[in-house]
Amino acid sequence: MNSAPAVGALVLDTAKDQIGEYRGEWAGEWSLRPVDGGKEWTADPEHIQLATLEQRLRAGTAHANARSRGEVL
Repeated sequence: MNSAPAVGALVLDTAKDQIGEYRGEWAGEWSLRPVDGGKEWTADPEHIQLATLEQRLRAGTAHANARSRGEVL
């Protein structure tokens, strides 16, 4: 992916095969936050693509489940 997505956009980190919420850029790396809670990670923008509709729906369900367990707000 050449340009940064909007903050809050859901993206796929192909290196980790994990969906994350784009949080910003620092020193050439992109900061991503897991939608179902957990530790943020950095990723090389070359390994990022926008999440598909199916991936966004799954991420939304994972977030709702984590929220119901009290793991995220």
